[in-house]
Amino acid sequence: MRVASVVFTLILGVVSCKKKDIIPQDQNSPQTIRNVSYGSDPQQKMDVYLPGGRSVDSTKLMVLIHGGGWNTGDKSDFDIFVDTLNKRDPSYAIFNINYRLANPPNLFPAQELDVNAAIEFIVNKSAEYNISNKIVLVGASAGAHLALLQAYKYPSPVKVKAVVDFFAPTELVSLYTNPPNPLVPALLQSVTGYTPSGNPAIYQDSSPVNFVTPQSPPTIILQGGLDIVVSPSQSILLKNELLAKGVPCEYILYPTEGHGWFGANLTDSFNRILAFLAVHVN
Repeated sequence: MRVASVVFTLILGVVSCKKKDIIPQDQNSPQTIRNVSYGSDPQQKMDVYLPGGRSVDSTKLMVLIHGGGWNTGDKSDFDIFVDTLNKRDPSYAIFNINYRLANPPNLFPAQELDVNAAIEFIVNKSAEYNISNKIVLVGASAGAHLALLQAYKYPSPVKVKAVVDFFAPTELVSLYTNPPNPLVPALLQSVTGYTPSGNPAIYQDSSPVNFVTPQSPPTIILQGGLDIVVSPSQSILLKNELLAKGVPCEYILYPTEGHGWFGANLTDSFNRILAFLAVHVN
């Protein structure tokens, strides 16, 4: 998944978080605030993009979660997503987050807990940022896995409105035992600290498909048919579970694409995502 992080990156002065820095002075103007800390670890930072004319009643927000096999990657990998989303729908506030990478001592579930902490930070600052609590999570690969865990496992501090899933690992035991390439099991063991037989609980607790309920938020799944990092079977497992539980979902397969794509198919992905959110996020 380190290679996948590089592929996805291709498609895709430090600011303190003292109160005087994070409270916008002009709610009618867009504002960018970089490297806002949501925790004590240096990796627990986010970039904040606030739209002009924002309101606690109506301004929705997207939280972007980068990929990279859980142990590499950076929020800057999603800078092109930020730019594209701002141009396509400038009404959204965007929070592009980093999390502790899964290297000792920060193995699973540190990354999952960081996403939850980031969401809690954003919700607690919503009045100061002058935004609502209508949250959409957007992730790619490992970041999409973390987005799904947050959406399905954590109804607080707020219930997520929708999830955008670019080729997420969704069931880690089957990903380990039936990998699309031989590097995947070693990666999973390195970020969890265990094999599935050595610690079944961490694999079960880290598999989003196990937490789908009828109350889970609407989910759009985007998958490449030739993905050799996260096979389409992972997305199909999630799609089938969502459908079985009656959760609104859309599954989009790009048959000739791998783990990330360019050009017309990426444009199509953004078109589909924004159409999906227009229906399900009010």
